[in-house]
Amino acid sequence: MNILDRLNAHKGPAFSFEVLPPLKGKGISQLFAGIDKLIEFDPLYINITSHRSEMVFVSTADGLYKRISERSRPGTVAVAAAIQQKYGIPAVPHIICSGFSKAETEYALIDLNFLGINNLLLLRGDKAKHENRFVPVENGHSFACELEEQVNMFNDGYFLDGTKMDSVSEVKFSYGVAGYPEKHDEAPNIDIDLANLKRKVDLGADYVVTQMFFDNKKYFDFVERCRSIGITVPIIPGIKPIINKNQLTILPKVFHVDLPNDLANEISSCHNNDEAKQIGTEWCLAQARELLSKGVKSIHFYSLNATDIVRNVVKELF
Repeated sequence: MNILDRLNAHKGPAFSFEVLPPLKGKGISQLFAGIDKLIEFDPLYINITSHRSEMVFVSTADGLYKRISERSRPGTVAVAAAIQQKYGIPAVPHIICSGFSKAETEYALIDLNFLGINNLLLLRGDKAKHENRFVPVENGHSFACELEEQVNMFNDGYFLDGTKMDSVSEVKFSYGVAGYPEKHDEAPNIDIDLANLKRKVDLGADYVVTQMFFDNKKYFDFVERCRSIGITVPIIPGIKPIINKNQLTILPKVFHVDLPNDLANEISSCHNNDEAKQIGTEWCLAQARELLSKGVKSIHFYSLNATDIVRNVVKELF
């Protein structure tokens, strides 16, 4: 069952959450331990992030350095398969443009189809750390809408080179896309950003998951603007609990989001990370409670490194 059907069929409020593949060389047991803390509350699905290769410098035997491409978190497809097999709920791997060619994406789609994983989240992804702007790899996609077109072509039974598959799977890929209540940081203005989102939905996205936000008014305003231009699919709010004082500056820098004055002041006044974690828990709970009270059907938690807090929230509300 695809995510939209599960969302429509679910009785009462629902939630989902996101996990990271283990670092290269690490086992999967710690990831499973985090999922185990939330699985009893019947999550709608589990997202698995995807990560591009980055250029790093390594020393050589002659004392010099050379630059190589290295991926610190491989295994998105394998982790998705392991989660779906172990827990029996949909795993939703991220498929990204960043760092991947069209051919690599096609191979991932073939593998996912073989594994019975047919729910995806399609994203452009972040620029490489050594680049000033997003640059696709050779024969890669520049935008998420191009990624959608490739998935749609695969669903229609065609490979990249235009050849037709011998047999077409009866279960097609369905997918969601990202939306930005505070505007994508590279978009010149909110209207152009919303027009890009409308195009992604028109291409076939079943739902939208938002970037994290800490002010619910921004989410409700975003939904209203989406509806006004004809975006009718579900718009799932994504929220994240703050777990330490450093995130007061890290989150705005990395994710280009604002923190409300009340939250920023409370975190700033904390004497240690334990106090900050408590404030973060209370704020996340209040956010989720208000969203549900105003008719939101499902909430997505960016639970990375915050599984315990998310468990406390979902235990209270779900």
